[in-house]
Amino acid sequence: MIKIFNHYFHKRTLLQIFFDLGLVVTAMVVSVLSQVSNPASVSSTVVTTSLLLAMGIVVINAGLGFYQRVHSCTLGQTRARAVLALCLSLPLGYGVFRLSPLRLENEGVIVFALVGAVVVMLMHRVYVTHAKPRAMMRQRVLVYGSGARARLVGKTLKNADPNVDLVGYYASPNEDIAEVSAWGLLSREKSLTDIVLEEQVDEIVVALSERRGGSMPLRELLDCKLHGVRVVDIATHFEKTLGQIRRDSVSAGWLIFGDGFEQGLVRTLIKRLFDIVCATLLLVLALPVMLMTGILILLESGGPILYLQERVGLNGRLFNVVKFRSMRTDAEKDGEPRWASAADSRVTRVGRVIRKLRIDELPQLFSVLGGDMSLVGPRPERPYFVDKLTQELPYYAVRQSVKPGVTGWAQVRYHYGASVEDAAEKLQYDLYYVKNHTLFLDLVVLFETVGVVVMGKGAQ
Repeated sequence: MIKIFNHYFHKRTLLQIFFDLGLVVTAMVVSVLSQVSNPASVSSTVVTTSLLLAMGIVVINAGLGFYQRVHSCTLGQTRARAVLALCLSLPLGYGVFRLSPLRLENEGVIVFALVGAVVVMLMHRVYVTHAKPRAMMRQRVLVYGSGARARLVGKTLKNADPNVDLVGYYASPNEDIAEVSAWGLLSREKSLTDIVLEEQVDEIVVALSERRGGSMPLRELLDCKLHGVRVVDIATHFEKTLGQIRRDSVSAGWLIFGDGFEQGLVRTLIKRLFDIVCATLLLVLALPVMLMTGILILLESGGPILYLQERVGLNGRLFNVVKFRSMRTDAEKDGEPRWASAADSRVTRVGRVIRKLRIDELPQLFSVLGGDMSLVGPRPERPYFVDKLTQELPYYAVRQSVKPGVTGWAQVRYHYGASVEDAAEKLQYDLYYVKNHTLFLDLVVLFETVGVVVMGKGAQ
């Protein structure tokens, strides 16, 4: 894993992105420069235009999920996504080159090169998505511990990262009862250092339930680190592997003395400027959709088109969130707040569609312009639920140290929350966002939001 602007990326993902960028840029540059008599005169324009086009295609691929480490798509579904990516990439390429100052006599060469590069790139994407990673790209991990925490680490490694080979579990001398499979336990007849070197381990995850009483072999762990082996604690493991800060593996001291949680005036100003520019642009683009949505709501169930609901924002300040009405007007006639559930009978027919496509969230862009919300941040909750969850879930109030968002890291990583248990799971992603949020992470969330909307994931 490589950390870029406080966010973790797998090296395989970065290599895939750079490969796609290089393929498209190379194809475009070669096809253009082969048609001009003086390549030096247009080289910078060609490279810039080609790079912009390549970045746009990478964004499309990212939105369609081609760079995800874990996927559940069949080969047919992946091929369908590749066709969709091709249909989106070609008009993008046409538009980029039409708007550029380049003027060529034989544009057919450009079209042929673009189609060829995109087709090759997408064929490679389909292959990589379903091919088993090569040995040189795999990572060998040893878990130090054999208790419940070690079992949880092993489970997440198997489910969350197909590029990892779990070497096994090395029990601490203070762990009398192993809670992991017997086949995974490594012999204690050899030292930790010897096993790490013999098994060519790349990383050790320390997953002990109890660290006192000499349970951690500090000298051996230091020796392993001096041999180039990464040593991480369980909290850091979940942060970089799952993009979450797990409540059951973190302490207040780890949050306080670790890095992250940087707010700062400059960061706040940049985020605010980004919100204003993007919200304005999105409102202009979405205006026809919003007008049509309002008409459909009126035709089905009459007014009101919008509804206002009190939510908790930055530092606990209350504000009114604005959304398209997707439920009946008597949805909470008894006055008792409740979460929306799957197949909720209170949702109208139009409401079901606009929830699926996230169109009901578009009026929140006005709250972004007003400063109550940000484009990216934790989901704003109602005061009733905030009071309840703050009492039941440690660190829940940390979410309120940043502005709530129209979309967020938890929203793209976890399905719609409809219970305290769901809120607890989403809190772990929100804590990751609050700890590591940057403009770069906001862009990652926005790209993934496109994929969530296109694939219709998680709506209720």
